[in-house]
Amino acid sequence: MGPAGTITIMRSLILPSALALAALGGCANAPTAATTAAATPAPATAATVAAPPGPAPAATSDLASTIAGFHAWLQSFASQALAAGIHRQTVDAMLAHAQWQPRVVELDRSQPEFTRTPWAYLDSAVSPQRVAQGREQRRLHAAALESAEQRYGVPASIITAIWGMESNYGRNFGSFSTIDALATLAYDGRRRDWARGELLAALRIVDRGDISADALVGSWAGAMGHTQFLPSVYLAYAVDADGDGRRDIWASVADVTASTANFLAQSGWQSGQPWGVEVQLPPGFDYARAELSVRQDSSVWAAEGVRGIGGAPLPSLPAASILTPAGARGPAILVGPNFRTLLRYNNSVNYALAVGLLARQIDEGPGLSTPWPRDLTPLSRSETKTLQELLNARGFDAGTPDGVAGPTTRAGLRRFQRSQGLPADGYATPELLQMLQKP
Repeated sequence: MGPAGTITIMRSLILPSALALAALGGCANAPTAATTAAATPAPATAATVAAPPGPAPAATSDLASTIAGFHAWLQSFASQALAAGIHRQTVDAMLAHAQWQPRVVELDRSQPEFTRTPWAYLDSAVSPQRVAQGREQRRLHAAALESAEQRYGVPASIITAIWGMESNYGRNFGSFSTIDALATLAYDGRRRDWARGELLAALRIVDRGDISADALVGSWAGAMGHTQFLPSVYLAYAVDADGDGRRDIWASVADVTASTANFLAQSGWQSGQPWGVEVQLPPGFDYARAELSVRQDSSVWAAEGVRGIGGAPLPSLPAASILTPAGARGPAILVGPNFRTLLRYNNSVNYALAVGLLARQIDEGPGLSTPWPRDLTPLSRSETKTLQELLNARGFDAGTPDGVAGPTTRAGLRRFQRSQGLPADGYATPELLQMLQKP
């Protein structure tokens, strides 16, 4: 898959709706989030490279013509890389043998018809096996993880959880040549300017001697190493923690853990503050307020009757939001600034929730206590588009019908639910679609 994404990296839980792409650019291992097809740019992007002169990407299906156009484009891009200060030896080594990868284009353009429910995603992402492996990795690499925690204030369990989500603790970096993948996306992808910038960043990494060109392997979207950094994110946040003069996120666990913690710390992680807590909502709670955009101090939520599980007091959290990923029938989670920092890694609520819950269980803590409404069937992308069209036709603005249940769609669906005397949680179900289809 996959800072991501992510590093706002590129995915987003459909609330109810991550890779699109990983914050870091499509992680090699984490389960795909329920929907976002469009990726969000990483916070530390490389300088955007304008489209070089030369032939535009071929629209024809003729593979030979496409490959010829790709190599002509590479020659033009090589000139720009040299002008940007990359040594000729590096440019020749990395671009002369770059290959067109049609599978990368296919993955970039794919739009899954069926979405995954939050519980299906979490069942895979926070499986008992992954929790057990995380505890073992935490034990084996305690020195590196604790050093990163002390230096950057990010809990070792959070770093370990991201490691597990992104590459299954280093077992799966991805099998695509980073140069091939980014060059293919730069020539014929949905976000060509972004991919050109990442390709130039990848050239800089090799030019600096951090890794050889042939070892630059990762996800189809260009993410690299144990925790799947995009090249631009690597340049901005990678750390040489073991003192060998190289920032090695491929083979040095010390560098991996410190680099991941550094990214989170610089993205706003608040030391000593929880990412979130499961809560009980008061009777009559207005589910329209269960959005990340609604933020207030946890003391204000408490004054409104929100409590921890079993009536426990809420932790001190500024700018806290309430999330109900499965609507009124599922768990409710109060999240704070550190949750939004996890979204900087991969812009998917499913992903950030998985990291938080995995970290908590690596620390021997509990998962969620409220059961998921597993009897609910998710709408397919085409069904969601139909629901949006029907909401719009009835005057409940759901935005542009695109098959993605974002905030505008949830708002329109809540208005329809209120008109029917139903809990207005904005969670799309086949039953609601059937109601809308009735004359």
